[in-house]
Amino acid sequence: MSDTNETSPARRGSSRLGLNSWCLFDWANSPVPTVVITFVFAAYFARGIVGDEVEGTALWSWGLAASAIIVALLSPIVGAIADAGGRRKPWIFFFTFVTLVSTTLLWFAEPDPSWTFYALFMVALVNIGFEVGTVFYNAMLPDLAKPERIGRISGWAWAMGYAGGLACLILVLFGLIEANPPPFGLDESNAEDVRAAMPLLAIWLIVFGWPMFAFTEDRPKAGLGRIEAVRAGLKSLIKTFKELKRHRTIVHFLIARLFYIDGLNTLFALGGVYAATAFAMNEKEVIQFAIALNVTAGLGAFGFAWIDDLLGAKKTLIISIVALAVLGTAILLVHDVMWFWILGIMLGTFVGPTQSASRSMMARLAPPELTGEMFGLFALSGRITSFLGPLLVGIVAVATDSQRIGMAVIVVFLVVGLLILLPLKDSGRSVR
Repeated sequence: MSDTNETSPARRGSSRLGLNSWCLFDWANSPVPTVVITFVFAAYFARGIVGDEVEGTALWSWGLAASAIIVALLSPIVGAIADAGGRRKPWIFFFTFVTLVSTTLLWFAEPDPSWTFYALFMVALVNIGFEVGTVFYNAMLPDLAKPERIGRISGWAWAMGYAGGLACLILVLFGLIEANPPPFGLDESNAEDVRAAMPLLAIWLIVFGWPMFAFTEDRPKAGLGRIEAVRAGLKSLIKTFKELKRHRTIVHFLIARLFYIDGLNTLFALGGVYAATAFAMNEKEVIQFAIALNVTAGLGAFGFAWIDDLLGAKKTLIISIVALAVLGTAILLVHDVMWFWILGIMLGTFVGPTQSASRSMMARLAPPELTGEMFGLFALSGRITSFLGPLLVGIVAVATDSQRIGMAVIVVFLVVGLLILLPLKDSGRSVR
């Protein structure tokens, strides 16, 4: 681990208003992936725009994969530049603006194949804006929270994100899509009730996101011009890669995270398909299950926030990943839909803590002068192999002629990540 020099930015803590506003931003922007990437627009793209679910799903996957690669490559670079420049909020504002504009412009994507590539391009911009903006949002955590409260603040914010995503999803479903007749004279035959969710998301982000920009403290500007900050950031990033041995604890953690987060990402990507096919759940039941899963994940992130600060992020991760692997295995063995619901809801309880404790651990491990850069690498580890889990699930399922055996790849990813994490020497509690 690198030593902290005397000129490094201090971990100073934040006012209560600043912390609450930072947590509220998670409520503000989390509906974007929930509504656009996971549920509403994803289904509309395949069925409404492309008109063929198989082709639509393939195009959607390729578009997201391309944007994920851009996020993975861009995040460490802009993170390093932000470290050199000092401030975080201007970067968050820029990428949030990209997310806002591209989300709003999805309104124009009519249910016609001619809008396919327009929609894919805008969705890619939405994903890039959201994910890269999150790099700087996460990098603010170690400056805002006192070391002994990092786990709680991370967990509370993550729980707020789950709650915000669900609240906005419910508003979209019952206020627009399920409303009969649709409000504001929206033309249901032209999918305007679905498309209207996109500008609604932008309004939601503005209404709940502005307090973070107004009240949350930021690092002071470093005094470098833009060109100097770019040069200094790139120089720092190159130096970091050359001196990875100095950051071996962080590298160790990121390699472990690469595997267990890939397992979680695959679960999110394919869990609905598994529920629909293995247990004959219809679309409405799948959405109900997804809502229940998100509720328990949010509650888990909130409840485990204290455990994170009490036991440390590493132990919190170990508990959560072991539970995910055990419950995931049990889900693959049961054939009764009631047991699927019970075990699935229990599993959701440990999804939130895994994500939240990962963030708090990186916040504790990252040198104060390199938090943007390190959270850029954090984003890299979560995206660079995101294609691998779904790919292996498909290969194993075809080779064994068994969807259940294919889905067992998720458990393997979790176990491999756990085994890599176990020997990590740092507890994830100390700042340095």
